[in-house]
Amino acid sequence: MEENTTQKRDFWNFVANFKGDKVIWMIVLLLILTSLVTVFASSSGLAKGDTTRLDIFFSQFKLACAGLAIIVLCYNIPSIGFIRLFSSLGFFVSFMLLLCLIAGIGTINVNGAERSLEIGGMQIYIFEVIKVAMVMYLAWAIDAYRKDSFRLPKALSVLSPRLGFLDSPAAKRIIYIYLPTIMVLGGMFKGGISSTLLTGAVLFLVILIGGMPKKEIFGALAAGCCMIGLFVGLHAASEGKMFPRLAVAADRLTMHREYRIIETENRLQEIEAARGETHVWSKEYRDAIDRIRQPESAKLAIKEGGLFGKGPGNSTQKYSVYAIFSDYIYSFIIEEAGLIGGIVILILYVSLLARGARIVRLCDSWFAKVAVAGLVLLITGQAFMHMMVNVNIGPLTGQTLPMVSHGSSSFLSFSVAFGVLLSISRLAKKNTDAAAVIPGDSDESGIEEEADPSAAPGMAEETLQIHHG
Repeated sequence: MEENTTQKRDFWNFVANFKGDKVIWMIVLLLILTSLVTVFASSSGLAKGDTTRLDIFFSQFKLACAGLAIIVLCYNIPSIGFIRLFSSLGFFVSFMLLLCLIAGIGTINVNGAERSLEIGGMQIYIFEVIKVAMVMYLAWAIDAYRKDSFRLPKALSVLSPRLGFLDSPAAKRIIYIYLPTIMVLGGMFKGGISSTLLTGAVLFLVILIGGMPKKEIFGALAAGCCMIGLFVGLHAASEGKMFPRLAVAADRLTMHREYRIIETENRLQEIEAARGETHVWSKEYRDAIDRIRQPESAKLAIKEGGLFGKGPGNSTQKYSVYAIFSDYIYSFIIEEAGLIGGIVILILYVSLLARGARIVRLCDSWFAKVAVAGLVLLITGQAFMHMMVNVNIGPLTGQTLPMVSHGSSSFLSFSVAFGVLLSISRLAKKNTDAAAVIPGDSDESGIEEEADPSAAPGMAEETLQIHHG
């Protein structure tokens, strides 16, 4: 009995002394466990040929282990300076990936769009990498702008007086913040409009949080809208040959879903009739019908789930929705776990948003503030978009549920995001302690009283500053 008590005490001491935000640790671990269960249970569409559902489970388990390894690796980064250093390469990485995509180097066509690259025998969905890389880059750029630590403009202005204008604050904002953002979003537009809009919205909020002049921010937004208008004009002038994804986006926005299904079925039947195959539907016809019926089957999964769900392994719509393990995993969760299960998943992401806001308040570095805010907005924003599409609010986007849906690129990219969040929360632990307790204000029992959060910032600047050197 005494031994059990000692073991329990040791366990809780370990938990109490564990650095980093414990709530975020719990959230990411619960999401990973949910991913293992749901991908295995919904993988009937992946189990083909010699590949069994057990093979898929072990594949997802290996992916989960790799994700955890990345999270732990990022979590143990000794100084925020290392994170800032790698973040400065975010735009370069994004630009090179997009350059390979535009040039057609190692590209893979997925669902009628080029959005993946094959590197070293691995398929990488580059937009998932770019989302995280650009958030971290903007955190670095905003922090460097506020510290006036850009070296190149100063060197060029010294080298040639004619280039002195590059050292002005406005020029630095354009060169290091607005221009890279517009360039990356423009490069993404060809391969995925929904990913471009989601990334653009997050980056817009990151720049806004960074305290850049609002007139310039909205000016950059207007420039982005003009760019979209140019793309639409080129699409129309080329009769749909340029930026073909615009036709898909317009169809999703302007046509009611049921009406689109009827129209598509009629159009496909006319094609089959012209081929003289009215009574023998081709594989292309059946695949097209399956794709457009997926959203309706996903809604049916939610309806059949009810309050408590059908129970583990009892889903029927997983046989009708091919991409239920990725684009419609939230529908699958509700079908098997009911509305209660769906609410639990929603609470996890809302809790992440709340914890992120708390960490932001306790950081004294602009880089840490903007990085945490941007990553939390990216994760929760994509999660909410995925859920909205699954419950029939808004057009189809194809966005996965972070850390839950099947997909290695998304899973590993968001593992990096969670690892950085946990690392910054660990480095800000002294700030958290300073905000929670005022030294010396204790009663006779030795328990210190909680401090007013408004008294924390001064101490916060002293405690975390040693990590920023």
